[in-house]
Amino acid sequence: MIPQRLGLAAAHFAAFLFGLTGVLGALIDGTPTLITFGRALFAALTLALVAFFLRISITRNIKRRTLRTLFMAGLSLTIHWVTFFIAIKAGGVALATLGFASFPAFITLLECIFLKETIGKRESFLLLLVLLGLLLVTPSADPASASTIGLAWGVVSGFSFAVLAVINRKSAVNLDPVQVAFWQNLLVAALTLPFVFGDIGMLAPKDYGWLAVLGIFCTALSHYLFVFSLRALTARTTGLIIALEPVYAIVVAWILFAEAPTLRMVIGGALIITAAVFPKNTDSKH
Repeated sequence: MIPQRLGLAAAHFAAFLFGLTGVLGALIDGTPTLITFGRALFAALTLALVAFFLRISITRNIKRRTLRTLFMAGLSLTIHWVTFFIAIKAGGVALATLGFASFPAFITLLECIFLKETIGKRESFLLLLVLLGLLLVTPSADPASASTIGLAWGVVSGFSFAVLAVINRKSAVNLDPVQVAFWQNLLVAALTLPFVFGDIGMLAPKDYGWLAVLGIFCTALSHYLFVFSLRALTARTTGLIIALEPVYAIVVAWILFAEAPTLRMVIGGALIITAAVFPKNTDSKH
């Protein structure tokens, strides 16, 4: 039995690593598609090694229907990462992360549409919180401003992540989490390779190092820590901690890039994060 304290530490460290994703995206001097490719490639290689040492078969229970589901999930993950890094480059870490943090609202809407689940008063209130939060964090009334564009791409990233979450929930494949993460990252690398083939050699040596950190620690290790924490904590408790990702991201960006959040951003972000940490009342099984 894993001690609860160790599970809490693992969950918070995973949230911190997830939050570093945006910071590293800002540090790497590459296109959003190239950053996505490098992240996925390093993550897939790392997860393959993890599966080897843990003796997890990456091909067990892989069937034709499973491949279709994994492909759709990989495509959604590709769109999620590319649009998130576009948001980072356009609007900065704070706005991109807060835009992405709207994903619980989209999950609720998608579950209503595709899984025929009803939206109660609680869910409607949380959707309203997200909407108000996004209105508050919108930095300019000019839709053509870089910051507004960055926030919009962050929201698109949140929507595509919600699609990924619903796909993973709806699919009934009996796969190990490390196995799922490996195939999804491998698919992301394969889908983005044709668009970055000529740009790979243009990165500076430091960018390759940051990509390795992004793929190994902020993707592969953070996913493992998330799964590890679930062995000691409930899914709801772990989800509450992971929802603090924007807080870690904004604090680190504030320290490194002097991206000080405005009062409106703080209030709007608080509303969005509140909606994220109070999900609808379910059994929290994923």
